[in-house]
Amino acid sequence: METPYDWITVGIFAGLIVLFMQRSTSDSGNDVNDPLWMYLAAGVGCAVANYVGNEGQHLLAILAIVGTLAFVFHYLKPFSWPKAD
Repeated sequence: METPYDWITVGIFAGLIVLFMQRSTSDSGNDVNDPLWMYLAAGVGCAVANYVGNEGQHLLAILAIVGTLAFVFHYLKPFSWPKAD
C-alpha cells in the first residue's frame, strides 16, 4: 500500500464486498439480484486501474477508476435514489 492507486482501488473493492454481502444476506422485500459477474467485472476494473497506476500510466489509471465507478453506479446501483413525480 504505497501509492494512491493502492488505497483508492482497495477502498472501491471493499465497498463492492460490503455491497455484495449486504445484498446477498438481505431479508428485505426489495431483493436485488445482481449477477455475480458484475461484481467480478468491477473487481477486475479495480485491479487493472491499480496495475496501470503503479506502472506510471496515471491518465489510464484515472480513466479506469472513473470507468469502474461509472460501471458500479450504473449497473449495481449501490444507492437507492428517491423517484421524482
